[in-house]
Amino acid sequence: MKQGQFFWYDVVTTDTKAAAAFYGAVVGWGTMDGSTPSQSYTLFTANGVPVAGLMPIPAGGMPPAWLGYVWADDVDAMCKRLEAEGGKVHRPPTDVPGIIRFAVVSDPQGAGFLLAKGLNSEAFPPVPSRMPGGIGWRELMAGEWKSAFAFYEKLFGWTKAEAFEMGPMGTYQLFATGAEPVGGMMTKPDAIPVPNWGYYFNVDAIDAAAERVKAAGGKVLMGPAEVPGPMFIIQCMDPLGAYFALVAPKR
Repeated sequence: MKQGQFFWYDVVTTDTKAAAAFYGAVVGWGTMDGSTPSQSYTLFTANGVPVAGLMPIPAGGMPPAWLGYVWADDVDAMCKRLEAEGGKVHRPPTDVPGIIRFAVVSDPQGAGFLLAKGLNSEAFPPVPSRMPGGIGWRELMAGEWKSAFAFYEKLFGWTKAEAFEMGPMGTYQLFATGAEPVGGMMTKPDAIPVPNWGYYFNVDAIDAAAERVKAAGGKVLMGPAEVPGPMFIIQCMDPLGAYFALVAPKR
């Protein structure tokens, strides 16, 4: 795994059984128990491969949300660099013995993510970007995208890819954490209250997926919409209040 790459995703929520049923119905994920003696934890799987995790909201509280993990070769050193660049460490580096070392952080504009390093080479298998049930895209709704990009560029070496002008909505800037673009960022619209990261899960067809979201008790907030690729997306809220999105190669 290369420093600066997203490699894992968790949803923290108020009802893990309900969340497991919802995402199983919508994305087609299976589940495996990944609990430790100190933490209840469920693995979401696609074709038997772990792709994301599910856990209760941690002590201290937060709204239900999806969180992305960015690889750091040295989590402690990267936390210090992040703070020096104006970011904030909300939970200092902590070990899940034999599995992962992680810290909960946010960028200078308040968008949260985790810095982490796997301690077990088998715990986080690589997942092809287009694999059904995998994570197909990462998206930052920034307070102001240019300064946000500069932060991630300096911290992780991210590079700019293609940019799309979206009229009154401004610029949508693609970014790469390696050879290929893996996500995009833009200055958030006023309707989005705070800067945040969002994650897109791969499905086969977007219209059918939208119907599954609604049938399972979630909400479609935006879309279906066509985006360059061409691909089709919807942005959604699960029944417990966590934001997520879906992407598909066809309607």
